[in-house]
Amino acid sequence: MVSAAEAVSGQGPARTGRVRAFLRLVMIEHSVFALPFAYIAALTAGFQLDGTVHWLKLLLVTVCMVGLRTFAMACNRIIDREIDARNPRTAGRELVTGTVSVRSAWTGALVALVVFLGAAALLNPLCLALSPLAVVPMVVYPYGKRFTDFPHAILGLAQAIGPTGAWLAITGAWSWEAVLLGLAVGVWIGGFDLIFACQDVQADRAHGVQSVPARFGVPAALWGARGCHAVTMGLFVWYALATDAGVFFWLGLAIVAAAFVYEHTLVRPHDLSRLNRAFFTTNGFIGIALFLAALADLLVRGLSV
Repeated sequence: MVSAAEAVSGQGPARTGRVRAFLRLVMIEHSVFALPFAYIAALTAGFQLDGTVHWLKLLLVTVCMVGLRTFAMACNRIIDREIDARNPRTAGRELVTGTVSVRSAWTGALVALVVFLGAAALLNPLCLALSPLAVVPMVVYPYGKRFTDFPHAILGLAQAIGPTGAWLAITGAWSWEAVLLGLAVGVWIGGFDLIFACQDVQADRAHGVQSVPARFGVPAALWGARGCHAVTMGLFVWYALATDAGVFFWLGLAIVAAAFVYEHTLVRPHDLSRLNRAFFTTNGFIGIALFLAALADLLVRGLSV
């Protein structure tokens, strides 16, 4: 752990330690959940626009996605640090233990926000103009558990922005196909957030934190997650039809449907021991699998790289 003296001195190892601690704070590796769908949107938009991959814009989309997600996670951790301190599951988080200071977390959040806005500005005027609409739900979400039993819906709305924005980044124009994909991603992530929240029911009820599992119980939350994922599949199918997807994309959807079924066999109302496998492993697999299927489909249909 970096000492206070080292941090103040600004030595290289101290800076490296602070950066690593901040990246742990925002769980940078979890970008894998949203990035594949932004890539699906960007590549499909390029295919429909002129049949090519717009590599520079794809890089800027990546910077936007990682920057905005980093900002959102940092804000989440800062705003929720007192709630986290009262929950045994989250009491070891960096802001609670002091591994990362609130000042450092805000600094990292603001740097990530500037990076996001800068990349949006480099994409096109529409992306820059709409960028504040992407930021607002990211800040509102952590407050959601203080005033509604459905903060998962706010998270879903925030996540739906990614694919929609990625499509706008390539074409500079609105697309209802992108909205369909964004809604599918938002409902999907809102659904698995319902599952994730089940592990905190006792702590949430004890400290007045609002959520579907805390208000309605774990069985209801799990049924809600199943419903969300059924709607997600319907939206994926609608998106496939709207974009004239080929056989590889449909094969990918079959794999995703099987993964959803598997995910919901892992978690039971009275047995959450495999929740991490359901949440992290399965959902990470879903994003990557559908991206690979979409990429193969677009390449077969003539996408030029």
